[in-house]
Amino acid sequence: MNNIPARLMAFRTAMATHGLAAYLLPSSDPHQSEYVAPRWQTRPWLSGFTGSAGTLVVTPEDADIWTDSRYFIQAESELAGTGVKLQRQNVPHAPEHIAWLATNLPAGSQLGIDGRVVSLAQTRQLQRKLQPQGIKIVAEYDLAEECWPDRPARPRSTVFAFSATYAGESREQKLGRIQAWLKTQQASAVLLVALDDIAWTLNIRAADVAFNPVCISYLLVGQDHAQWFVDADRLPAALQTEMAAAHVTVAAYEEVEAALRQFPSADLLAIDPTTLSYRFFGLLADKQLLETGSPVVAMKAVKNNTEIDHLRQAMRKDGVALLRLFRWLEANLARQQPVTEVTVAQQLAQYRSQQPDYFGESFPAIVGYQANGAIVHYHAEPETCATLQPTGMLLLDSGGQYLDGTTDITRTVALGPTSADQREHFTLVLKGMIALTEARFPTGTGGAQLDTLARQFLWQKGLNYGHGTGHGVGFFLNVHEGPQGFATSAVTSRGSTAFVPGMVTSNEPGFYRTGHYGIRTENLMLCVTDQATNYGNFLRFETLTLFPIDRRLMQLELLTQSEVDWLNAYHQLVLDNLLPLLQDTAERAWLQEQCAPL
Repeated sequence: MNNIPARLMAFRTAMATHGLAAYLLPSSDPHQSEYVAPRWQTRPWLSGFTGSAGTLVVTPEDADIWTDSRYFIQAESELAGTGVKLQRQNVPHAPEHIAWLATNLPAGSQLGIDGRVVSLAQTRQLQRKLQPQGIKIVAEYDLAEECWPDRPARPRSTVFAFSATYAGESREQKLGRIQAWLKTQQASAVLLVALDDIAWTLNIRAADVAFNPVCISYLLVGQDHAQWFVDADRLPAALQTEMAAAHVTVAAYEEVEAALRQFPSADLLAIDPTTLSYRFFGLLADKQLLETGSPVVAMKAVKNNTEIDHLRQAMRKDGVALLRLFRWLEANLARQQPVTEVTVAQQLAQYRSQQPDYFGESFPAIVGYQANGAIVHYHAEPETCATLQPTGMLLLDSGGQYLDGTTDITRTVALGPTSADQREHFTLVLKGMIALTEARFPTGTGGAQLDTLARQFLWQKGLNYGHGTGHGVGFFLNVHEGPQGFATSAVTSRGSTAFVPGMVTSNEPGFYRTGHYGIRTENLMLCVTDQATNYGNFLRFETLTLFPIDRRLMQLELLTQSEVDWLNAYHQLVLDNLLPLLQDTAERAWLQEQCAPL
């Protein structure tokens, strides 16, 4: 049943009550999380569009949602019959909705936002464009609270300590690093808002947000103490004792606002405009603020030796789970048993769950058969998903959360006969993935300088892909983690951040032929020291992911001898790591066949 028109009607009534000409709903929560808990999923509740990226604007006459090309097909389907129109963004994440507002709202009108979930940086962007047009931004109304009668409550999962045995560093040491940073900035305190920043700093984890093992909270770190704003009844007694020993006091989540109001006006508070809510900025109007990025972003991006050792173990576990999934898939197709995209995702989650220290998926698995593989962020649904056939290709992008770390892997595999075009495109993508893996580069090199390596063979054929080539990955934290990555634009953090030894980054070029098939091959890589020469210090990448790449899709005549050598060495690495974990003779034989030299 389509409830969207009725919800929009109630929402517009609330807008009229407050004198608002329009209301803007982003895809965010008070912590600017990528994945948001159900309580803050207002945009999908009001529009019907469930994609992870999108901005909804509601006016008395219209409702429009802006999203990028990854979600066009999904949005067209989900918005049908809702009265919400799709506005196709030309550039992903570009604020094209702001230009629309500036053009369509009359001078003297008011735009409503919920200042709790819109960041200071986003609000300033709105103000720069709209105030010259005489449009006022009103940030105090959470209209969802007025119009959403069965709105979910704030998550309250049990919080647990994450042992330094895995983290490689105690919370006292991490707080000490932040406090040392405060001294360099001559600041009295820093407010941490991003949930993964807080989880990393305090060595805690929880299950408040799907796929991300984080806890809804705030952390105010001073020069000799810290205040953690999280409801105490969620913390086991032993964890409360540990926090007290680390000079961390616990206060209720809501008390953060009072703490900000009472922050001494003579002291300097460090804040990150990209995560601080506009509402909190209003509470700090008379304070001295140092606007800077969170110091934790760079700290947690560099994994220590303990984390790296554990992550290697997580990769072995993941490899075994994937091996069992693909053997199961082959057996079922051979027996002509019906297998859908959804059952593949469910079966993979089951195999992962059989591994020790498994916590859950790191994101919803993308299982795309043939044409569905061309939808970059495709999510299979039971009612509409494809049934696999013994022909064509399957794209499987998935990941797991283990106490040992976070995984993210994509493999595109042949389920039967494939076309010459499919094999050529698969090989061009593979060549790019190898080229980026094999890069040697001087310190100070950023992702935009390296991204071309992954695209070059597609470009030579006039082909390309629309997403970034890679992103940072957390350690038993968010699968998408800043600041580094591979992107075509040096303006972005992913494109401009210089690589440092210890960073873990995905390498995932692809090719997508709309309506036909999609190809992506993804490994996680560790940045390591290469060599020091008279020309500087050089870095390289080391592959962490451990699973075979499908030789049936390789067009061998397109591969150079050095690329073949890389593939053979990689498959030997997979064999060396996974074979000792397999007792079943059939599993061992399957892996040896997949990893045999080309």
